[in-house]
Amino acid sequence: MQAKRSGCPIAAALDVVGDRWTLLLVRDIGLFGKHRNKDFQEGAEGIPSNILADRLRRLVADGLVSRRRYQEHPPRYEYHLTEAGAALLPIVRAMALWACEHVAGVHMPPLPAD
Repeated sequence: MQAKRSGCPIAAALDVVGDRWTLLLVRDIGLFGKHRNKDFQEGAEGIPSNILADRLRRLVADGLVSRRRYQEHPPRYEYHLTEAGAALLPIVRAMALWACEHVAGVHMPPLPAD
């Protein structure tokens, strides 16, 4: 985990999940069962492959995601939320509900029950 800019809990949280892709990856893994690079790249948001690789590395380094090899040759991995990553899911859901209520043109896709 990289050094944080201050002891403020909001600033520290944003240092971990405050970029434009991290919470979308948490959403995809935890709510929509996506676990492989191809799954993430097929998303509507269109994450570039270099950014995807960087964000997944950061999520693993920050302890939010674990990486598991599913193929030996060539080596390929899938990603799963850790306990810390799964703890973000209520926040992701709350953000989705907030956006549906306060941002025009947003709709809630069906979400699995807790």
